[in-house]
Amino acid sequence: MTRNIIAILRGVEPHQVCDIAQAIFDAGITRIEVPLNSPQPLKSIEHLARDFGAIAQIGAGTVLTPADVADVAQAGGTMIVSPDCNPDVIAATKAAHMASYPGVATPTEALCALRHGADRIKLFPAFLMGPKGYHAMSAILPAGTVSYAVGGVGPDNFADWAAVGVDGFGIGTGLYQPGFSPGQVAQRAQAIVEAYDKVYVK
Repeated sequence: MTRNIIAILRGVEPHQVCDIAQAIFDAGITRIEVPLNSPQPLKSIEHLARDFGAIAQIGAGTVLTPADVADVAQAGGTMIVSPDCNPDVIAATKAAHMASYPGVATPTEALCALRHGADRIKLFPAFLMGPKGYHAMSAILPAGTVSYAVGGVGPDNFADWAAVGVDGFGIGTGLYQPGFSPGQVAQRAQAIVEAYDKVYVK
């Protein structure tokens, strides 16, 4: 099954990324982003696209410019995640036939992202908005909007976000931090998947 979870591997290095990714995929998470402020992020994306591109959605996070989008596409990525809502980045992403996940924190940004073709919206930083804030925002979003909460989310509060209609999550430091072994990541990934399934899989 495909879960609405994005594993955020900020700080991962190319020589270890595939071992870390394998632990994540084995747990049941099939979306991975490598933020562009990681060491040699495009090389990591190349490795992931080569080894897992046929079975998973691989992409980049912290994507700020159309030039970044082009670099990620050339590396084999298929998903663009940004911390902000930049219509130029969204347009470049869709022109490259990639999935667009722009960051939004207000109704204005959310509607702007959707009008420009975003596939999903990334609520960021989610801990500032909180479930109550998103519940208020969701009243004005188009039917069918898919939202991911990112920043301060984890197994302990999945149920709170689900209760207000959030569809999925991006998990960073709660899953991976530089220096973590594949075994450590596997344990965290399994706990995340179990908590997600308890809330979302009926």
